[in-house]
Amino acid sequence: MRPRMLGLIALLAAAALVAPAPGAAAASGPRPATYTNPVSAPATDTFADPSVVRGADSAWYAFGTSDPLRAGETAPHLVPILRSTDLVHWSYAGDAFTGRPAWAAPAAGLWAPDVRRIGDRYVLYYTVTDTTLNPGDDSAIGVATAPTPLGPWTDSGRPVVAPRAAPGGGFLWTFDPALLRDEQGRLWLYYGSYFGGIFTAPLSADGLTVTGAATQVAIDNRYEGAYVVPHDGWYYLFGSAANCCAGPTTGYSVFAGRARTPTGPFADREGVSLLASRAGGTPVIQPNGNRWIGTGHNAVVTDLAGQDWLVYHAIDRDMPYLNEAYGINRRPMLIDRLEWRDGWPTATASDDRQAGPVTDRRQRSGHGAAVPVPHPGRLDRAASDEFDGGGLGDGWSWVRPDAAATVTDGALRWPTEAADLTGDANTAGVLLRTAPRGDYIAETKLTIDLGVDTVRNYEQAGLVAYAGDDDFARLSHVAIWNTRQLEFGRELPFAGRLSYGGMVEGPPAETTWLRLAHTTVRGEHRFRAGWSRDGVHWNWGGTWTFPPGPAPRIGLVSHGGNAPQATARFEYFRVYRTG
Repeated sequence: MRPRMLGLIALLAAAALVAPAPGAAAASGPRPATYTNPVSAPATDTFADPSVVRGADSAWYAFGTSDPLRAGETAPHLVPILRSTDLVHWSYAGDAFTGRPAWAAPAAGLWAPDVRRIGDRYVLYYTVTDTTLNPGDDSAIGVATAPTPLGPWTDSGRPVVAPRAAPGGGFLWTFDPALLRDEQGRLWLYYGSYFGGIFTAPLSADGLTVTGAATQVAIDNRYEGAYVVPHDGWYYLFGSAANCCAGPTTGYSVFAGRARTPTGPFADREGVSLLASRAGGTPVIQPNGNRWIGTGHNAVVTDLAGQDWLVYHAIDRDMPYLNEAYGINRRPMLIDRLEWRDGWPTATASDDRQAGPVTDRRQRSGHGAAVPVPHPGRLDRAASDEFDGGGLGDGWSWVRPDAAATVTDGALRWPTEAADLTGDANTAGVLLRTAPRGDYIAETKLTIDLGVDTVRNYEQAGLVAYAGDDDFARLSHVAIWNTRQLEFGRELPFAGRLSYGGMVEGPPAETTWLRLAHTTVRGEHRFRAGWSRDGVHWNWGGTWTFPPGPAPRIGLVSHGGNAPQATARFEYFRVYRTG
């Protein structure tokens, strides 16, 4: 496996659940069990890519990607299983497999378990990262069946989705299976990842055989971990984006698009297609500034009161690795309420005590967490610049000045430099000013033509919160292979090395309005990404944090490449007070 997108480490997976038992919670009665994330503790230290199914015994069973489960362990559990009677207290119940299937390579990873009940048996789909069918990393989707969630599991003896050759050589990433039963009772299997995109194909009634041609439903180099649910006449495609496994800078997040049919076309809240180069996607859950980062790879489960819950994994930013630094990422399982607001799913990663799902019809529902939306207040003119003079206004300073950046015709025009900030090179120019005290929102209007569909890695321009060349957060319109995305990247020193990762937002337009909202919480500096495609309707995404101490400076960047060079046009730089 060779990463194609920002050094992706593809220890990834999809997730799945069966439909809940019918019924509604009583108007009064005992409250559900409370919980504090991660719910997979104390059963395990890590439990990535969770998939949950309800058993005939009314218990719930979670299946995870093959990893060591405890700090100090080195051997992976081959699709580990947890059991719970209330969805928040879990115990280790064994592994689905004692060995890899005969058609898998001896050291192949078994990722992305997706378990459903079909008829009178349970069906388990999973990724095999390398098979014996071809030379090279030829991933495929396997399928096994069992009479109960605890097995015994019997592999079908062949892939349900075989390795797929890539047009330029090698093999497409055939990862992350997830099953959908549509409103007509037909079965569909979703699969794929960054290298190749996400596809769906129809299945036989027993779920063991693909019966028709596959349809691509999401562009390559943007999404993986597909999971599809029907809701109010729509099919919602959940997909995870960015690097799953960048330790303390993991920005993995979940987005959604919806369509009227299982094969799409899927589009986001603003009508932008998930197949577009400027890829669409409405945020579902992203890091919000608390302990949890890398909030991705989800499933959906509905409790007995009809409340939907998001099951996913995340990383504790203070404890990102299972054993040694830069080894296996520690990704425990979390659960939080999934709300449907104006036709779109949204959830908040919680780190405090919450009311749990209703798993007894005598119980009544609790309430979930929420993240407040930033709102700009008065304009701080002393901290702003309209770029309406013959040069930069007062208060700006440069790190590595770029003489090509000029103020003309009411805008700062800055051609992209063949330079960057990530890693040890630190060759790019950074235009900065001191941030005001307290809480504020920094905003710019950015126009940059990076084209579409072509490869122009990694030309970009946008806003930056800068504590140093090796300690910054950068919100930019960026070209990533054939896609154009808004990336909110973070670099920081950790365990003697530099860690870089990013969450993505978007979609961008040729002209995109960008915001960084700064708040302080217990002395930490938090920056939340905001964006708009029209300057009127704003979206808010994920949050990166800086430690207590001097506030990072704020400013602008334009770099990443010049083949061909693009010119960023910044119409203004405005700071609004919010505190």
